[in-house]
Amino acid sequence: MTKIDKSIGRQHRATLPRHARVRVGKREVTDPSEAWAVIDEARIAHVGFIADARPMVIPMLHARIGRKLYIHGAKATRIVKGIEERAPVCLTVTLLDGIVVARSAFHHSMNYRSVVVHAQARHVVNAAEKEAALVALTNRLLPGRWDEVRPMTAKEFGATGVLALDVEQITMKRRDGPPVDDEEDYRLPVWAGVVSLAEIVTGVSPDERLEGDIPASPSVAALALPGR
Repeated sequence: MTKIDKSIGRQHRATLPRHARVRVGKREVTDPSEAWAVIDEARIAHVGFIADARPMVIPMLHARIGRKLYIHGAKATRIVKGIEERAPVCLTVTLLDGIVVARSAFHHSMNYRSVVVHAQARHVVNAAEKEAALVALTNRLLPGRWDEVRPMTAKEFGATGVLALDVEQITMKRRDGPPVDDEEDYRLPVWAGVVSLAEIVTGVSPDERLEGDIPASPSVAALALPGR
Protein backbone atom coordinates (compact mmCIF):
# COMPACT_ATOMS: atom_id res chain seq x y z
CA MET A 1 0.00 0.00 0.00
CA THR A 2 1.42 3.36 -1.03
CA LYS A 3 1.51 6.51 1.11
CA ILE A 4 -1.24 7.95 -1.09
CA ASP A 5 -3.42 4.87 -0.52
CA LYS A 6 -2.84 5.11 3.23
CA SER A 7 -3.77 8.80 3.21
CA ILE A 8 -6.97 8.10 1.29
CA GLY A 9 -7.79 5.32 3.73
CA ARG A 10 -7.31 7.59 6.75
CA GLN A 11 -9.48 10.27 5.17
CA HIS A 12 -12.19 7.71 4.44
CA ARG A 13 -12.19 6.35 8.00
CA ALA A 14 -12.41 9.88 9.39
CA THR A 15 -15.75 10.36 7.62
CA LEU A 16 -17.30 7.29 9.26
CA PRO A 17 -18.96 7.06 12.67
CA ARG A 18 -16.89 5.13 15.22
CA HIS A 19 -19.03 1.99 14.95
CA ALA A 20 -18.31 1.73 11.21
CA ARG A 21 -14.54 2.24 11.26
CA VAL A 22 -12.02 -0.50 10.45
CA ARG A 23 -9.45 -0.74 13.24
CA VAL A 24 -6.58 -2.15 11.15
CA GLY A 25 -6.22 0.24 8.23
CA LYS A 26 -4.04 -2.07 6.11
CA ARG A 27 -6.90 -4.58 5.92
CA GLU A 28 -9.50 -2.07 4.78
CA VAL A 29 -10.84 -2.15 1.21
CA THR A 30 -12.30 1.24 0.31
CA ASP A 31 -13.75 0.39 -3.11
CA PRO A 32 -17.51 -0.11 -2.53
CA SER A 33 -17.83 -2.30 -5.63
CA GLU A 34 -15.57 -4.89 -4.01
CA ALA A 35 -17.73 -4.90 -0.90
CA TRP A 36 -20.91 -5.37 -2.93
CA ALA A 37 -19.24 -8.24 -4.82
CA VAL A 38 -18.52 -10.03 -1.52
CA ILE A 39 -22.12 -9.54 -0.42
CA ASP A 40 -23.32 -10.99 -3.73
CA GLU A 41 -21.03 -14.02 -3.44
CA ALA A 42 -21.71 -14.88 0.21
CA ARG A 43 -24.47 -17.44 0.68
CA ILE A 44 -25.33 -16.53 4.24
CA ALA A 45 -25.37 -13.34 6.29
CA HIS A 46 -25.43 -12.84 10.04
CA VAL A 47 -27.79 -10.09 11.09
CA GLY A 48 -27.46 -8.34 14.43
CA PHE A 49 -30.33 -6.46 16.07
CA ILE A 50 -31.74 -5.63 19.49
CA ALA A 51 -34.70 -7.62 20.83
CA ASP A 52 -36.08 -7.21 24.34
CA ALA A 53 -33.07 -5.07 25.24
CA ARG A 54 -30.72 -7.92 24.29
CA PRO A 55 -28.32 -8.17 21.33
CA MET A 56 -29.24 -10.95 18.91
CA VAL A 57 -27.33 -12.28 15.88
CA ILE A 58 -28.96 -14.79 13.54
CA PRO A 59 -27.95 -16.33 10.19
CA MET A 60 -30.22 -15.32 7.33
CA LEU A 61 -30.53 -15.49 3.56
CA HIS A 62 -29.99 -12.10 1.95
CA ALA A 63 -30.43 -10.60 -1.49
CA ARG A 64 -29.51 -7.29 -3.05
CA ILE A 65 -31.37 -5.01 -5.43
CA GLY A 66 -29.19 -2.01 -6.23
CA ARG A 67 -28.00 -0.53 -2.93
CA LYS A 68 -30.78 -2.13 -0.90
CA LEU A 69 -30.49 -5.46 0.92
CA TYR A 70 -33.45 -7.65 1.72
CA ILE A 71 -34.02 -10.36 4.32
CA HIS A 72 -37.19 -12.27 5.08
CA GLY A 73 -38.90 -14.64 7.48
CA ALA A 74 -42.23 -15.69 8.87
CA LYS A 75 -44.08 -12.75 10.37
CA ALA A 76 -43.86 -14.40 13.80
CA THR A 77 -40.06 -14.59 13.81
CA ARG A 78 -38.27 -12.41 16.33
CA ILE A 79 -36.50 -10.12 13.88
CA VAL A 80 -39.57 -9.52 11.70
CA LYS A 81 -42.00 -9.19 14.59
CA GLY A 82 -39.63 -7.14 16.76
CA ILE A 83 -38.80 -4.43 14.23
CA GLU A 84 -41.25 -1.56 14.34
CA GLU A 85 -41.28 1.08 11.60
CA ARG A 86 -37.50 1.43 11.47
CA ALA A 87 -34.66 -0.02 13.51
CA PRO A 88 -30.85 -0.15 13.26
CA VAL A 89 -29.34 -3.49 12.24
CA CYS A 90 -25.88 -4.76 11.41
CA LEU A 91 -25.39 -7.33 8.65
CA THR A 92 -22.08 -9.15 8.17
CA VAL A 93 -20.81 -11.63 5.59
CA THR A 94 -17.48 -13.45 5.39
CA LEU A 95 -15.80 -15.44 2.63
CA LEU A 96 -13.06 -17.71 3.94
CA ASP A 97 -10.28 -18.12 1.36
CA GLY A 98 -7.58 -19.97 3.26
CA ILE A 99 -5.92 -21.01 6.50
CA VAL A 100 -2.66 -19.16 7.08
CA VAL A 101 -0.23 -21.60 8.70
CA ALA A 102 2.63 -19.85 10.45
CA ARG A 103 5.73 -21.00 12.29
CA SER A 104 4.24 -19.90 15.61
CA ALA A 105 0.74 -20.25 16.97
CA PHE A 106 0.61 -16.49 17.50
CA HIS A 107 0.89 -15.70 13.78
CA HIS A 108 -1.64 -18.22 12.47
CA SER A 109 -4.48 -16.48 10.70
CA MET A 110 -7.09 -16.71 7.96
CA ASN A 111 -7.21 -15.28 4.47
CA TYR A 112 -10.69 -13.82 4.14
CA ARG A 113 -12.95 -11.13 2.74
CA SER A 114 -15.52 -9.70 5.13
CA VAL A 115 -18.10 -6.94 4.91
CA VAL A 116 -20.01 -5.15 7.66
CA VAL A 117 -23.15 -3.24 6.74
CA HIS A 118 -24.86 -0.78 9.08
CA ALA A 119 -28.40 -0.04 7.99
CA GLN A 120 -31.90 0.95 8.99
CA ALA A 121 -34.37 -1.91 8.63
CA ARG A 122 -37.94 -1.23 7.58
CA HIS A 123 -40.93 -3.43 6.79
CA VAL A 124 -41.66 -3.75 3.09
CA VAL A 125 -45.37 -3.02 2.71
CA ASN A 126 -45.50 -2.17 -0.97
CA ALA A 127 -46.66 -5.32 -2.79
CA ALA A 128 -44.50 -4.76 -5.87
CA GLU A 129 -41.34 -4.18 -3.83
CA LYS A 130 -42.14 -7.18 -1.63
CA GLU A 131 -42.59 -9.48 -4.64
CA ALA A 132 -39.38 -8.21 -6.23
CA ALA A 133 -37.54 -8.91 -2.97
CA LEU A 134 -38.96 -12.45 -2.73
CA VAL A 135 -37.97 -13.12 -6.34
CA ALA A 136 -34.45 -11.90 -5.59
CA LEU A 137 -34.22 -13.98 -2.40
CA THR A 138 -35.40 -17.15 -4.16
CA ASN A 139 -33.05 -16.64 -7.08
CA ARG A 140 -30.27 -15.92 -4.60
CA LEU A 141 -30.40 -19.58 -3.63
CA LEU A 142 -30.54 -20.84 -7.21
CA PRO A 143 -30.51 -18.37 -10.10
CA GLY A 144 -33.71 -18.76 -12.12
CA ARG A 145 -35.50 -20.86 -9.50
CA TRP A 146 -38.47 -18.47 -9.09
CA ASP A 147 -39.65 -19.22 -12.66
CA GLU A 148 -39.34 -23.01 -12.15
CA VAL A 149 -41.72 -23.38 -9.21
CA ARG A 150 -45.42 -22.84 -8.70
CA PRO A 151 -46.53 -19.25 -7.96
CA MET A 152 -46.67 -18.14 -4.34
CA THR A 153 -50.19 -18.18 -2.93
CA ALA A 154 -51.79 -15.13 -1.38
CA LYS A 155 -51.67 -16.87 2.00
CA GLU A 156 -47.94 -17.55 1.68
CA PHE A 157 -47.32 -14.00 0.49
CA GLY A 158 -49.20 -12.58 3.46
CA ALA A 159 -47.47 -14.85 5.99
CA THR A 160 -44.00 -13.79 4.89
CA GLY A 161 -42.41 -10.69 6.32
CA VAL A 162 -39.77 -8.88 4.26
CA LEU A 163 -37.36 -6.32 5.66
CA ALA A 164 -35.48 -3.84 3.50
CA LEU A 165 -32.12 -2.67 4.80
CA ASP A 166 -31.45 0.91 3.77
CA VAL A 167 -27.65 0.98 3.88
CA GLU A 168 -25.96 3.73 5.88
CA GLN A 169 -22.36 2.50 5.94
CA ILE A 170 -20.59 -0.43 4.31
CA THR A 171 -17.03 -1.41 5.20
CA MET A 172 -14.82 -4.23 3.97
CA LYS A 173 -11.72 -5.97 5.28
CA ARG A 174 -9.46 -8.41 3.47
CA ARG A 175 -6.46 -10.48 4.41
CA ASP A 176 -4.51 -12.35 1.77
CA GLY A 177 -1.00 -13.64 1.26
CA PRO A 178 1.43 -15.83 3.22
CA PRO A 179 2.05 -15.90 6.96
CA VAL A 180 3.99 -13.03 8.50
CA ASP A 181 6.33 -14.56 11.06
CA ASP A 182 8.87 -13.03 13.38
CA GLU A 183 12.11 -12.65 11.43
CA GLU A 184 14.05 -15.08 13.61
CA ASP A 185 11.37 -17.75 13.14
CA TYR A 186 11.92 -18.06 9.38
CA ARG A 187 14.92 -20.28 10.12
CA LEU A 188 12.84 -22.77 12.11
CA PRO A 189 12.31 -26.26 10.58
CA VAL A 190 8.52 -25.80 10.75
CA TRP A 191 6.28 -25.96 7.66
CA ALA A 192 4.40 -22.74 6.93
CA GLY A 193 2.18 -21.59 4.10
CA VAL A 194 -1.47 -21.24 3.08
CA VAL A 195 -4.15 -23.92 2.85
CA SER A 196 -6.57 -22.59 0.21
CA LEU A 197 -10.27 -23.16 0.74
CA ALA A 198 -13.25 -23.00 -1.62
CA GLU A 199 -16.95 -23.82 -1.57
CA ILE A 200 -17.96 -26.73 -3.81
CA VAL A 201 -21.09 -28.70 -4.64
CA THR A 202 -20.70 -32.16 -3.11
CA GLY A 203 -23.84 -33.80 -4.49
CA VAL A 204 -27.43 -33.45 -5.65
CA SER A 205 -29.97 -35.76 -4.01
CA PRO A 206 -33.49 -35.93 -5.46
CA ASP A 207 -36.46 -35.96 -3.09
CA GLU A 208 -37.69 -39.50 -2.46
CA ARG A 209 -41.24 -38.32 -3.18
CA LEU A 210 -40.54 -37.11 -6.70
CA GLU A 211 -43.20 -38.57 -8.97
CA GLY A 212 -41.89 -40.11 -12.16
CA ASP A 213 -38.57 -39.54 -13.85
CA ILE A 214 -38.20 -35.81 -13.31
CA PRO A 215 -34.78 -34.44 -14.28
CA ALA A 216 -32.99 -31.82 -12.26
CA SER A 217 -34.23 -28.35 -13.15
CA PRO A 218 -31.86 -25.99 -14.98
CA SER A 219 -31.12 -23.97 -11.84
CA VAL A 220 -30.01 -27.10 -9.97
CA ALA A 221 -28.16 -28.60 -12.92
CA ALA A 222 -26.21 -25.36 -13.44
CA LEU A 223 -25.11 -25.28 -9.82
CA ALA A 224 -23.97 -28.90 -9.94
CA LEU A 225 -21.82 -28.57 -13.05
CA PRO A 226 -18.18 -29.60 -12.45
CA GLY A 227 -15.98 -26.63 -11.80
CA ARG A 228 -18.80 -24.35 -10.66
